[in-house]
Amino acid sequence: MNKKDKMLGRYISQLYRLGSAFITKELSKFNIGYGQFMFLVELYKHESMCQEELAEMLHIDKGTTARAIKKLEEQGYVVRIKDISDRRAYKLSVTDKAKEIEPHIRDILYDWNDKLTSDLTEDEKKMALELMSKIAKNQRICAGKEK
Repeated sequence: MNKKDKMLGRYISQLYRLGSAFITKELSKFNIGYGQFMFLVELYKHESMCQEELAEMLHIDKGTTARAIKKLEEQGYVVRIKDISDRRAYKLSVTDKAKEIEPHIRDILYDWNDKLTSDLTEDEKKMALELMSKIAKNQRICAGKEK
């Protein structure tokens, strides 16, 4: 195996591109793009949250977050509600339309996960998750996002 084949980033890049293509294709029936789905998935976990919190949680800049939320809003999946405690701010919430497709979104993600891990034992799946979690944490530390 040559040095180029040992570059972890190469495999991460491949997985990102393949995952993006798979998820984009599967989400197209809902008019949701790859750039919006992760925001929707995070909003499913919370009753409501402000846009800045969402950007921080996903480690995505505010401009990208604003564009993704705008598209989700235009499609009827997200609403902005005036924050009672801070009248200058808005809270984001998923709509009933978004709640209806949540099981389908989750199935798409589980299907991709199953494709990634189809040839792995349960121990290997657990180890892969632990290692990828560590790698992601290392990247956030290097980027100054975490201590």
